[in-house]
Amino acid sequence: MATPQYENVIIVTRKTELDDLVARFNTKAQAKFYLQRAGQSFENIEAAHEKHQQVLKKVRQAIPNLLKSQMIDREMVPRFMFGEADLVVTVGQDGLVSNTAKYLTGQPILAVNPDPERFDGILLPFTVDTLEEQLYNTLYGELQAKRVTLAKAELSNGQSLLAFNDFFIGARSHVSARYTIGIGGREETQSSSGIIVSTGAGSTGWLQSVYAGAAGVVEALGGKVIPPPHGGRLKWGSEKLIYSVREPFPSIATQATIVHGGFTNKTPLKVTSHMASNGIIFSDGVEADYLEFNSGSQLTLSTAPQKAMLVVPPAVAGNTAPRGRRAA
Repeated sequence: MATPQYENVIIVTRKTELDDLVARFNTKAQAKFYLQRAGQSFENIEAAHEKHQQVLKKVRQAIPNLLKSQMIDREMVPRFMFGEADLVVTVGQDGLVSNTAKYLTGQPILAVNPDPERFDGILLPFTVDTLEEQLYNTLYGELQAKRVTLAKAELSNGQSLLAFNDFFIGARSHVSARYTIGIGGREETQSSSGIIVSTGAGSTGWLQSVYAGAAGVVEALGGKVIPPPHGGRLKWGSEKLIYSVREPFPSIATQATIVHGGFTNKTPLKVTSHMASNGIIFSDGVEADYLEFNSGSQLTLSTAPQKAMLVVPPAVAGNTAPRGRRAA
């Protein structure tokens, strides 16, 4: 038999709703009692948990015996040491892919949708029924994968963070964020609800909410909305990032003219914090993994040199990686 291109399969999953309820109420029986008293169905939660466990069992069974495998929870990903010879299999919603990809260094992700009836699975091209064939093709054939651009937030002290979908830069609570924003030779001091920076993959997520809110305000004020090309959606491999300032407040001391646009590494976005405390930068909706962004901190936003690699069926691979274990 041919030698597989990867030595280890790392299965990344996340706790189910039932797991979270048991952690909260100590036992399954207490969780069931609480939900039933609140008039909520426990059976659906239990059924979803059982289905997830069955899918994980089938995923483990699909891995060839000659390969080492390990299953880790999403919470372990930021601290887990992924090796160059690892193939990563995620079993969960789309967010699990984005929150795993930014901690990898070229290892491909084979993303499995554990419940197509519940999850749209934009980033989840495979089901448990198609996994075994795709796993074999990935281990022994040519890697078919899409390169996905990641965003990078780097502070002047050397700390950095990556984003698969988007960054939030602002205040930890619902108070105004204060900072200086600059791009392409322009600069101004702002007070706002924070800045969103989206990648091509993230242009279908939080950024669409920003667009929808802005369009609603313009129309309510009697204006005409001209939608951006393709609805503002970018290709996953786009080297362009989009920034959008949320609720900028113009005053004697603050301006609101640099509020939305695209940028590349040739003209990166720069932000300097004026927040004495509670300034924060987090990515992909995970507030627990963050950088402090307080007074004096200088931030540069750009695309990251590494790409996320998402395994896709051959028919839709498009931009594929070269034959071999690693893809740059």
